[in-house]
Amino acid sequence: MTDLNKLSKIARQARDNAYCPYSDHPVGVAIVSESGKIYAGANSETAHFRAICAEGAAIAAMITAGDRKIREVAVIGPKGGGICAPCGDCRQRLREFSDAKTIIHALKDDGTAGKKYKIKDLLPDAFGPDNLPKNKNKK
Repeated sequence: MTDLNKLSKIARQARDNAYCPYSDHPVGVAIVSESGKIYAGANSETAHFRAICAEGAAIAAMITAGDRKIREVAVIGPKGGGICAPCGDCRQRLREFSDAKTIIHALKDDGTAGKKYKIKDLLPDAFGPDNLPKNKNKK
């Protein structure tokens, strides 16, 4: 397991860079891949009310760098907002690149430890890659 203080610092820095003028709900994430690299993400909103969540931004950076598996995640929401667990859409995104051992930390708004989850706790009976036939169109 990665040092939670290190992940918290990275997630807090990402949160501080979030662009959320419409919701005023900044979120930061630090994702540790299977290779041990850490990817940060912040939410980014646009005037037509579409947003990229912090988890999606960090996952996109991870994929762009060539990593495919998430080992650990730290999520932090706005100051004064308590803990911030991933939204439903992000839970599905995290599920795609996680396994049963992946740990998700929902940090308190000050960056200290809040709640700790496994992906099955956040998204029970999840639909994922293992639910699809791998060779459906191959002959």
